[in-house]
Amino acid sequence: MTYEFTIPGPPCAKQRPRFTGKHTYTPQKTVNYENLIKLCYQGPRFEGAVDMEIAAYFARPKKKLPENALPTKRPDWDNVGKIVSDALNGIAYNDDSQIVHAQVSKFYGSPCVWVKITEVV
Repeated sequence: MTYEFTIPGPPCAKQRPRFTGKHTYTPQKTVNYENLIKLCYQGPRFEGAVDMEIAAYFARPKKKLPENALPTKRPDWDNVGKIVSDALNGIAYNDDSQIVHAQVSKFYGSPCVWVKITEVV
């Protein structure tokens, strides 16, 4: 079984937790983006091992770049993968420990994040 979906808008990175005295909190930008991911996912719950493929599309900068250029700016590929996989805990799968293989790529294009989850048989 495979499920694909798209998260509209520019890719967002998972931000580190913040500490204030005795309290720890997740930055609001991360909370908002994780909630957007949850709203966009309308697929099944995978019970076994899964493969995840993520393609993050960024707006092409105004400065002239070669046609085949790829984005090398932030957010880092691993933080994009982290925010997507964490947001889908308890929704697409019980825990992101079920992900046995993942690929995250960055491209220029219409800003969005495309996600494909495939059950590994």
